[in-house]
Amino acid sequence: MMTGEPANAAAGAAPAGEGVRFGVVTALTVFVADQISKLWILFVVRLEDTGPWPLLPFMDFVMVWNRGISYGLFQQSSDVGRWALVMLSVAASIWLGLWLRRSARRMEALALGLIIGGALGNVIDRIAYGAVADFVHLHWGGFSWYVFNIADAAIVVGVAALLYDSVASEWRKGVSKAGVP
Repeated sequence: MMTGEPANAAAGAAPAGEGVRFGVVTALTVFVADQISKLWILFVVRLEDTGPWPLLPFMDFVMVWNRGISYGLFQQSSDVGRWALVMLSVAASIWLGLWLRRSARRMEALALGLIIGGALGNVIDRIAYGAVADFVHLHWGGFSWYVFNIADAAIVVGVAALLYDSVASEWRKGVSKAGVP
């Protein structure tokens, strides 16, 4: 960065406010795509009634109601557990939203938007149905991956992008301290 350049001109930095808008648009896009896909699976395809849909040799649509968190951990069978997960997800989304407000890097804003949109998509399921509607099943030979939805995929990609952004940001700081152009 040359002297006199704005601080946000560093690699990956967004002009003030642009990162927040980008993150919010990303969150809304994920949220809407997730909800549309679930409504389609539940009320158009009626996957719960029609059974599995083989799509590709390695992918099926199957209906699974996840009453826990990622990978089916911490399954909840009571309303107390269900609402605790709703409150935890909403609190995490608020915290991530506050983080997004301070975000100056596009990758960080994208990652936070993916996670927020996915978390809120799954919150709606918990409120409306008591569990999260998962339906994409990946498998190959004897290997079977967990069943997920668009929200889950967005959360996983968002977390990976946050980790990448953190490492890349630290690397850029190290390079600039070393005086490498």
